[in-house]
Amino acid sequence: MTDFKKIKAFAFDIDGVFTDGGVFCDLQGELYRTFDSKDGFAIRMATMNGFPVAIITGGRSKSISARFSTCGVLDADVYLKSRVKSDDLLDFCKRHDLKPEEVMFIGDDLPDIEPLQLCGLAVCPSDAVPEVKAVCDIVSEFPGGKGCVRKAVEDVMKAQDRWIFDSHEYKKLF
Repeated sequence: MTDFKKIKAFAFDIDGVFTDGGVFCDLQGELYRTFDSKDGFAIRMATMNGFPVAIITGGRSKSISARFSTCGVLDADVYLKSRVKSDDLLDFCKRHDLKPEEVMFIGDDLPDIEPLQLCGLAVCPSDAVPEVKAVCDIVSEFPGGKGCVRKAVEDVMKAQDRWIFDSHEYKKLF
């Protein structure tokens, strides 16, 4: 049985988790991603209800920071160009006075294995690589970019009776 109640924070990779892994590239080398709005809303629900959220990605685009600032994620909690994701996860934990076992991490590819092994709840999309699936506590029924984030965040928050939407608070924050 998965202990959702021990989770106090969330951390995520981007490509293959919030997206289907596809990227568009313009002639200047800028990469464009498509995000699922329901996954984004789950992040809003988490930040609105007091959960710290980290984005830990090898991606470099400032559009990633812009996307997640609209969800209430602090700029300091967006780690771009991450090459050793476990180091960034530990930094996030230190800054928020968390133990790694209090964090749920969702990743899908080889660079995510170390933080998945370090965190308290390791989750991956259904289309993650086999090596990642092998180290995860939960393999989502949903692929990356298609509700994996929403389901995992919602499950944790519902288990803690914190999946609460306050329209007045939402209007003030977003």
